[in-house]
Amino acid sequence: MLINDIVSPRLSAALSHLNSSANLLFTSATLEQAGAVVGRIFKPCQVDLVDRGARADVRMHHIPMGEISLNRLRYSSRVDIAPCLMKDFFLVQMPLHGSATVVSEGQEILSGPQLATVINPEDVTRMRWEPGNDQFLLRISRSLLENMLVGQLGQPLNEPLRFETAFRWQENPAWCALIGYLLECASQGLDLEKHRLIRQQMEQLVATTLLNSHQHNYRQPADSKRSSIRPAHVRRVQEYIHAHAHETLSAEALAGIGGVSLRGLYAGFKNFLGVSPMQYLRDTRMERVRAELLSGEVNNVTGAALRWGFAHMGRFSAEYRARFGETPSQSMRKR
Repeated sequence: MLINDIVSPRLSAALSHLNSSANLLFTSATLEQAGAVVGRIFKPCQVDLVDRGARADVRMHHIPMGEISLNRLRYSSRVDIAPCLMKDFFLVQMPLHGSATVVSEGQEILSGPQLATVINPEDVTRMRWEPGNDQFLLRISRSLLENMLVGQLGQPLNEPLRFETAFRWQENPAWCALIGYLLECASQGLDLEKHRLIRQQMEQLVATTLLNSHQHNYRQPADSKRSSIRPAHVRRVQEYIHAHAHETLSAEALAGIGGVSLRGLYAGFKNFLGVSPMQYLRDTRMERVRAELLSGEVNNVTGAALRWGFAHMGRFSAEYRARFGETPSQSMRKR
């Protein structure tokens, strides 16, 4: 199965940018040379040809983006791969063509274009890539993800963050929208070393999307039941956000409104609403933008977004599409 058969034309076009010669890191006919370069981008690994006499054609494209990197790696022949522990990063492996068997922490998964895998920093992993297996690999800094999670929880982690290995990314609109956004940004040739604020926002968007798109050991299962009886301080802060969403609000100010500590505020929102207070504020503002676009009273998406505090239009558009299943312009045309 090909990735083009199951993704949108827009995402398919964005993925093709990874094939650009400008992003080609290397091509090699020897596993030794390929392993040395791949080891510098990820971690040292042992790669062995499975079939005697097979040719070891390897090709890799690479786009560095600060705390994350976009990569496309293809082995023409069947290979066994035994990587070292990732230690300081997570690796999301999304096959674009072909398949691979991934054995991680005793769990065996047959991955393909519809089923990705997430390798945690401390996972002992072994893989067999089938001939022609072509994968899009997203490398994400461990510190980036864990710091973002600490901010969402409002308290330190009591154990390392761990994601489930199997990841049905094609069934998650937010993740697909994110991948398309990252690749479209990369295709513009933006110098992220010069635009560090933009790079940081992109890194945060990646971390937030993965934490909210894929199951991990700090995420409450979707089918679990939260108490419908919200504490008074949670209700009070909710009401304040609804009435003052157009104002500049900080987590510290909201904690003061609720009459609780910052940690208590975060714990209350996570336990009873499933989101952090600042994410709840962002969601409320996003709903206000949508209401304006559907009302027929505004003629400009940018103006509505800026009015509700969304200054980065690329990030806003990606989040809007992930949340509502359509672009802001499409919402405006519905009126």
